[in-house]
Amino acid sequence: MPTPLDTRGDDTIVAITALQKTYKGGFQALKSVDLSIRRGEIFALLGPNGAGKTTLIGIVCGLIRATGGTVIADGHDIATDFRAARSKIGLVPQELATDMFETVWATVNFSRGLFGKPRDPAHIERILRDLSLWDKRDTKIAALSGGMKRRVLIAKALSHEPSILFLDEPTAGVDVELRRDMWVMVRKLRDSGVTIILTTHYIEEAEDMADRIGVINRGEIVLIDDKTALMEKLGRTRVMVGLAQPLAAIPAALADENLVLADDGLTLTLTSTGETKGSATAADFVKRLTVAGIDFTTIETARSTLEDIFVDLVENRA
Repeated sequence: MPTPLDTRGDDTIVAITALQKTYKGGFQALKSVDLSIRRGEIFALLGPNGAGKTTLIGIVCGLIRATGGTVIADGHDIATDFRAARSKIGLVPQELATDMFETVWATVNFSRGLFGKPRDPAHIERILRDLSLWDKRDTKIAALSGGMKRRVLIAKALSHEPSILFLDEPTAGVDVELRRDMWVMVRKLRDSGVTIILTTHYIEEAEDMADRIGVINRGEIVLIDDKTALMEKLGRTRVMVGLAQPLAAIPAALADENLVLADDGLTLTLTSTGETKGSATAADFVKRLTVAGIDFTTIETARSTLEDIFVDLVENRA
């Protein structure tokens, strides 16, 4: 398993070392977690319900007290230098929790003031425009749709200009259009230098958005890797060949392959794992079929998604 801690020094903006959390009653939510987040990346933290994602985020953001370990956020220890560390962090929580009777402008402006930042109407306006909230600036939160309330939470999190932004299930329960708009905004934030850490149940979002992937299960980091490297190392390629004539059994010339013959004898499926590219696997397989004198009519290639890899990782460690 790759070493979780990134040792490239100045490249690390969040350094988590031996982090533990045991709740009253003895439940151990986090078990000596080591994790580093690189400055300016989008990092996706994946895990099943109860894996420890929200506890980990809560500790880094100062909402939950750790049992042991340390967290350094942009150079500040969250325990001994809490105010400075917290000022570097923005959090978009899962819950739609905000003052329902305040206007959009007032609640976002107030959030900035909570971090001791001076008034900056131009900055607040820029955030609201970027999130398509400017026309709703004088509307009370209670009158907004669920999607708009979610945008307000993001605006609040960005109000004090954090260098680190946590998005805890940011698109849960929102429509497809809003999800797309939010990810456009997230990419812009990353391009401006903000480091993004997200959790999501929409694993295709992580596959599309993230630079690196981390998987947590039962309070432990199972794996951390660059997204592309992870897909290559743990992905599977399946090549399904439709045969012109049914086979009674797999030919001896192909006995060394990881092959499955369909019950009707008309489909051969080859499964390969690791870094072999799908196109290379298919081309080599076709050559071997030709040499073996097997006629075929169709070829289909399928590559594992990140969701397939995630499910395999979690199930294998259940």
